[in-house]
Amino acid sequence: MTNQPSIPPDKWLIIVNPNAGVRKGAKDWPQISRHLDAAGINHLCVLTEHRNHANTLVGEFIDEGYRKIAVVGGDGTMNEVVNGIFLQTHVPPSEITLGMIPVGTGNDWCRTFGIPFGYKEAIGILKEEKTVFQDVGEIGYYRNNEPFKRFFINIAGMGYDALVAKKTNLSKEKGRGGPLTYLFFVFSGLFQYKFVDAVIEVDGEQVFSGEIFSMNVGICMYNGGGMKQVPGAVPDDGLFDVTLIKKAPKWMVIRYANKLYDGTLVDLPFVSTFRGKSIRIRSAGKIYLEADGESLGHSPLNFEILPRSLKVVTGNVK
Repeated sequence: MTNQPSIPPDKWLIIVNPNAGVRKGAKDWPQISRHLDAAGINHLCVLTEHRNHANTLVGEFIDEGYRKIAVVGGDGTMNEVVNGIFLQTHVPPSEITLGMIPVGTGNDWCRTFGIPFGYKEAIGILKEEKTVFQDVGEIGYYRNNEPFKRFFINIAGMGYDALVAKKTNLSKEKGRGGPLTYLFFVFSGLFQYKFVDAVIEVDGEQVFSGEIFSMNVGICMYNGGGMKQVPGAVPDDGLFDVTLIKKAPKWMVIRYANKLYDGTLVDLPFVSTFRGKSIRIRSAGKIYLEADGESLGHSPLNFEILPRSLKVVTGNVK
């Protein structure tokens, strides 16, 4: 479907998640709206009403002719919008420009692209509209033994990482959240987690077989509110970066917690890294999955890279 003439090409669809940042989206939207008006950004605002609503909204408004979409929310809302872009069939995803005004608890995708957390500054980046194309990941997974598909643009986590994400999400639903909440669950969930046997293939070659603690498949570098669990990830190189934490004494997580933030986690002897376009994970028991902070399902898991397939508004990347 072609652009409808009723939608000016410079008009932005602003998708606002009022629940983002533990209701910060609702509280701060009037302030953000004033900054958008002051910057002279032509826009229509739509508020999400429930989980995955942004996914549906994107398809409807792209059908109406919108080609510029900005998210007022966090990484989870961004993930919903990306899935809406890639699941709609009206135009190729590469024809959509995607920006973000962060109000989430982690805002990890923004860290990679130099988007400031201040609203006025983030809107300035949106107005400047400097764009790049980044890679997108496609995951095949299972939920209640039924197959599903999901797209992601930052990091997917498995094993212990998925358990921490699930606990963090449940805490957000109760009105408590933030990077410190994530870090709390990194420690508090240690002794209930059980190692799982897994076989991992990268680009068709088996690279690991044994018990794993946690694993990350990254397009970008940050998760968990500034952690660098895949420090070598480059968002437009057409490759996933994989960090695998093998079975090790659980107290090691506490001892080396600082290495989660400075990227040196990958130097530890019980950590392995890989890089590739396709990742396959099979396991004896279920390995649970999160992507961009959203709890999804379980193994078996298939990851495929979609190189430079999403146009995003970027800030001043160092």
